[in-house]
Amino acid sequence: MKRFIGSLQADLSASLVVFLVALPLCMGIAIGSGADPMAGLVAGIVGGIVVGLISGSSLSVSGPAAGLTVVVAAAIADLPSYGAFLLSVVIAGFFQIILGKIRAGSMSEFVPSSVIKGMLAAIGLILIMKQLPHFLGCDTNFEGDETFSQNDGQNTFTEVAGAFLHPSARAILIGLFSIGSLLLWQTNGMKQLKLTRIVPGSLVVVFAGIFINEMFLRYAPGYALGPNHTVNIPVSGNFNEFLGFFRLPDFQYLLHPKVWFTAITIAAIASIETLLGIEAVDKLDPKKRVSPPNRELIAQGAGNIFSGLLGGLPVTSVIVRSSANVGAGAQSKWSAVFHGALLLVCVYFIPSLLNKIPLTSLAAVLIFVGYKLTSPALYFSMYKKGLSQFLPFVITIVAIMLSDLLVGVAIGILSGIYFIIQSNFRTTIQLVEHGN
Repeated sequence: MKRFIGSLQADLSASLVVFLVALPLCMGIAIGSGADPMAGLVAGIVGGIVVGLISGSSLSVSGPAAGLTVVVAAAIADLPSYGAFLLSVVIAGFFQIILGKIRAGSMSEFVPSSVIKGMLAAIGLILIMKQLPHFLGCDTNFEGDETFSQNDGQNTFTEVAGAFLHPSARAILIGLFSIGSLLLWQTNGMKQLKLTRIVPGSLVVVFAGIFINEMFLRYAPGYALGPNHTVNIPVSGNFNEFLGFFRLPDFQYLLHPKVWFTAITIAAIASIETLLGIEAVDKLDPKKRVSPPNRELIAQGAGNIFSGLLGGLPVTSVIVRSSANVGAGAQSKWSAVFHGALLLVCVYFIPSLLNKIPLTSLAAVLIFVGYKLTSPALYFSMYKKGLSQFLPFVITIVAIMLSDLLVGVAIGILSGIYFIIQSNFRTTIQLVEHGN
């Protein structure tokens, strides 16, 4: 109890940051998967509260992940109903619990450190590249997309180029103010103030963005950001209508082969992403705590069971939210739990206020998180470790940037294994001949 009270202020402050990061990503991933935005929010709530309470990780944050977008979209389109898809998510949760019980989480120990750091740097670069269009007012692609080739026919680079060709001055104005506020909050002078330790800079950014846009709406409506450029949460009129957002699995498809195939696929990908996620967040943890991987698989399994039963998407440990949690100064897993509770309370009580948040303000927050993950200091430190560490690091970054997380990490692991074998290869027997 003493430890909980001691870290309460830091965890509450960090949970606000994670909540603001998770809000657009949960909805964006759901939209990109062909599901209702509420399905992503349900997954975020469950990932925060259920997984957070069971997990042994101090700083990992769970929710819907971009790495499962393609799988989820294909499953929703291919299965007989959305209820059948939810049943797959529930079954996947049971598979993950089994994986945790048989101690399958130990395979995370075989991922080279250079690959994990390359993954973090790549996620940071992707965050910056993917959020730049939103920062510039181009909101055609869904929030949370991490793949190189996009659903709209564009790719990461062409999307950014197009956004620079057609920027929105009003979005840039709010975005630049947001970035400036975040930088100001990080200065040594501001850090000395008690206010900055209680109120995170991202919260200031969000309220400032709302205020600026509301002033535009009142005094210069032609310059205000429209509904397509702000958060768009479903609004319920009463409690019964709110309950209607939740969906139940369709158990009549329990013996359907495609349901089980989808469940196995989700369990495998979600488990791999989770193990990579907790390895990455442990590298970021200032206290160097180690998360128990098998317990994490069990926690994620329980989360997927609850998410499927409530109508949500599959959940995994998510690097973006976890790194935001670390950067915001979280001390324990209660930050993740609080962020899930915030999602639930705010979506029910103040959806209209949340729908006023400009996407460019949230993009500024995510770009800031991305920069921390891929700071120049990381590249210099990896270069100093030699080519056997630096090359797998760079290969992982390039592979993830041009494909997706799992493919890129697989390529990075193969390159890491090659350099490990090369550096350890020695002739085992030498023959030395003197005379006869």
